[in-house]
Amino acid sequence: MLKTKTKTRAEAGTGAPTSSGESFGVYVHWPFCAAKCPYCDFNSHVRHGGIDAERFLAGYLRELSHFAQRAPGRSVTSVFFGGGTPSLMPPRVTGAILDAIASHWTFDQGAEITLEANPTSVEAENFKGYAAAGVNRLSLGVQALDDASLKALGRLHTADEALAALRLARQTFSRVSFDLIYAREGQSPKAWEDELTRALSFAADHLSLYQLTIEDGTPFAALHEAGRLRTPKSEDARAMYLLTQEVCETAGLPAYEISNHAVPGSESRHNLLYWRGHDYAGIGAGAHSRIAQGGVKHALSTLRLPEAWLEQVEASGHGLASDETLTPSETAEEYLLMALRLAEGMDTARLEALGGTPLDGDLIDSFVAEGLLDRNGTRLTATASGRVVLERLILELAA
Repeated sequence: MLKTKTKTRAEAGTGAPTSSGESFGVYVHWPFCAAKCPYCDFNSHVRHGGIDAERFLAGYLRELSHFAQRAPGRSVTSVFFGGGTPSLMPPRVTGAILDAIASHWTFDQGAEITLEANPTSVEAENFKGYAAAGVNRLSLGVQALDDASLKALGRLHTADEALAALRLARQTFSRVSFDLIYAREGQSPKAWEDELTRALSFAADHLSLYQLTIEDGTPFAALHEAGRLRTPKSEDARAMYLLTQEVCETAGLPAYEISNHAVPGSESRHNLLYWRGHDYAGIGAGAHSRIAQGGVKHALSTLRLPEAWLEQVEASGHGLASDETLTPSETAEEYLLMALRLAEGMDTARLEALGGTPLDGDLIDSFVAEGLLDRNGTRLTATASGRVVLERLILELAA
């Protein structure tokens, strides 16, 4: 049985982390999907011939050992099973990975253990197995609440299946989130407002709400270029974003990050770890890591093709494709790029402590005067107006 400082694996996930140092997370990438969605550019692969789950499990356990040697003595505050479609992973594999993590590191009291899932009826049958394995937070890829939109997005579930899976998830897990995509083809701001209002009636404590983006190399990109896929006009997409903020705020789930909304205290601890620039170990094909060793931050990534990753792990103990040493200024720049996405903003004192050069005071003053940034001591936060043009703010501050 996996151990935390004071709790078993099944009991982890209540209360705030108690470790004295910065958060440390483990990301587990399950790179397989039943079908590839036409908008997705994630490292996901379809294998109609089946997957040797036991062989991949052995690979995960071996790569975990490698990362445990590189980051010894850490207290794990969160684990995130992402993909791909982790709900295609047998629950016994999930449990074995969590037990291995516990054997290498200490689980913090209140450790958050999240698994991403698709809401098909077949995958929902495994929810109890994941909970027994130690998962205490489920993130459901609902994406839309009507069947026509789901079909257009290439999803394999129906709206009724999604709502049934959501009800089951809320009965099974202490914390539940689900995703929706807006600014879909033919969607108006009013239609999105109606859908979001309906979604909030089913919401637990967290929602991830993403504007549809056309990613290079995807089927949607080819359709868009050929004029066969038309996304809403920019002014309509902006209106949908602003509606999202207003409706969720009113419902008690304010944005704590550009695309993520939560009841205060129910934010995704694992994703906050990324945005706050803390360390994490990523295992599996195409996973990324940020690990400090001897005062030096390493940016690591693994081979993207699952079979190539597995063969290298079996031969070398890890599937690393790159291991880059970040300079202090590069580490600070990553923090700047990520932290301003958060409602809590960024700490300029921390930026400089990481090795960043002081930000341009005159530029900050001008953004404050424009109503795009707020400044409170050493903390900078983007205002509601600033979030709409956040990419511009970040690029100019980082220049």
